[in-house]
Amino acid sequence: MIIDADVHLSPLTEYETNMNLEKLLAAMEESGVDKALCWAHRPYVRDRLSEVQKYLYESMKRFPDRILGFGWIDPRLGMQAARDELHRCLYEYGFYGIKFNGSQNEHLNDDPDLVLPLVEEIARCGSVLALHTGADACENTHPLRVRNLAKRYPELRILMVHMGGASSSDLSLSAIEVAKECKNVTIIGSEIGTRALLKAIRELGADRVCFGSDTPFGVMRAEVGKYQGMLKGVATEEEKELIFSGNIRRVLGV
Repeated sequence: MIIDADVHLSPLTEYETNMNLEKLLAAMEESGVDKALCWAHRPYVRDRLSEVQKYLYESMKRFPDRILGFGWIDPRLGMQAARDELHRCLYEYGFYGIKFNGSQNEHLNDDPDLVLPLVEEIARCGSVLALHTGADACENTHPLRVRNLAKRYPELRILMVHMGGASSSDLSLSAIEVAKECKNVTIIGSEIGTRALLKAIRELGADRVCFGSDTPFGVMRAEVGKYQGMLKGVATEEEKELIFSGNIRRVLGV
């Protein structure tokens, strides 16, 4: 089984890269991907986020065996609006967790005023937190922001998306150091180089890294092939199963 743990979905056509449900299912079929963990493709007009999330929920309802829905919160829309969206994602839509992207939404991933009150609710209800962790907005999304939250909420399951990548340079060494220290952190290895991924697998273990393509920014079939080639002769069949599906299934409880 292959679960792609990093896919952005949207019904909108604002960007050349926007991918709707039909395009996603075709890409999954072409790539041999069984399930996709999907969050929003951030809309150009910020307050259309709820519209995108409703589409994601409806997509998950239509294909519950293929689409794993995951919420996205933009705290810059205001605390009340963010709380309302979080409650809708967790309690009405039944999404598996909540993602913050301090790069696209322009905030510190551990901001004490904008983010922490919302993470408190995510932790309280036993859900999963995902954090865009990259060098594209180094101060906002540095791996140390993940560490701060992981230490503050040691029982909270945290997905570190991109492992400090998403840029021409990366912060993968810091990401690996944080994951070593914080056992509640699991890496989604999208938008990051193969040498950094192999180092993470070697130093953290195959049970701490998940496959992700960052579709539609990445090409799903190409990312599947990259992982298969990277792991050939390096990982056992059991370790490959963990990376391609077992680890994200464990974190999400599916």
